[in-house]
Amino acid sequence: RQVQAVGIPAVHLHVTAATMQVSQKDFEKAQEQLKLLKRDPGNETKLKLYALFKQATEGPSNTPKPGMLDFVKKAKWDAWNSLRNLSQDSARQKYIELVSSLISAESAGQTKDASPEESRHDGYETIIVTTENNITKIMFNRPERKNAINHKMYREIIKALQEAGKDDSTIAVITGNGEYYTSGNDLNNFTNVQANEMEKMAKDAAQLLKEFVGCFIDFPKPLIAVVNGPAIGISVTLLGLCDIVYASDRATFHTPFSQLGQSPEGCSSYLFPKIMGLAKANEMLLFNKKLTAAEACAQGLVSEVFPNETFQKEVWARLKAYANLPKNSLTVSKQLLRSMEKEKLHAVNSQECEVLKERWLSDECLNAIVSFFQRKSKL
Repeated sequence: RQVQAVGIPAVHLHVTAATMQVSQKDFEKAQEQLKLLKRDPGNETKLKLYALFKQATEGPSNTPKPGMLDFVKKAKWDAWNSLRNLSQDSARQKYIELVSSLISAESAGQTKDASPEESRHDGYETIIVTTENNITKIMFNRPERKNAINHKMYREIIKALQEAGKDDSTIAVITGNGEYYTSGNDLNNFTNVQANEMEKMAKDAAQLLKEFVGCFIDFPKPLIAVVNGPAIGISVTLLGLCDIVYASDRATFHTPFSQLGQSPEGCSSYLFPKIMGLAKANEMLLFNKKLTAAEACAQGLVSEVFPNETFQKEVWARLKAYANLPKNSLTVSKQLLRSMEKEKLHAVNSQECEVLKERWLSDECLNAIVSFFQRKSKL
């Protein structure tokens, strides 16, 4: 850096120093503002913040590349190293802009939630649970992470379903906040796991997944999915356990299990062939075919598709009418429809979770997830 300074006119140096001083003040202010955020911005954003901070304060990465199994350190190193051509001034400015956008988004969200018409349930961080007009709505609420489902969200949805099954509502609805329905399982669930903890991680994750899917199988009331945008992974497979699926025409449905070295869950290995036929199910579950909303509807996975412009208005008008139907009649009728299959579905769920546990411990799955994070760090 000293060599680069040689020969630069003094006037330019004075201007640069003044600019850097102002920028440094804003940079320090942004660091303080970041501490005031109430909502976790998500691992992807935290990686960007980390990389920009390191680039702004230290310049290009000069540390050795961590080993493949050290997911967290490797993800940090990749994120920082990807900025090697960015100047420290530019990194400082980008850091300030990113923090500013996070503050603005959180403020907007707080304003939006300040006067809810619905009765909002307390005790949730990753989802929003409300009850209005005899409808309990469970909304995935990690829009900054495309509503990816982390371990906390798994547990909170389990709790919300258990409570909704016992409350006075007539029906329950699952939907997403923001542009995505949900991007499925948060692969950061697999990070920060030491090699000697892999077996415990796989066992615990399989048990959590089994309980999670079991709540959908056993849910006593009509359960309706309102798919407002792209759906990926488990958010797609669970649709087979919902009683009705309404989708915006901008929604897509993708189960990239093979790409990630994993296998189907959510009872999809049993239900999808029944719903759409074996050949079409194989295209999705084996060969990662992404369906449009129209295709998913044609194949029976989606009940009806609505234009995105009128989606919310049309769907919620219909749901309010459903919620006025006799509650006990709906519950009894659902139990009749589901009772013959319930034992089978629990058996399928158990088998799928056992297979997934083995998959998560395989080198093939590990390498696929590492490759996923490598691709993400290059974006």
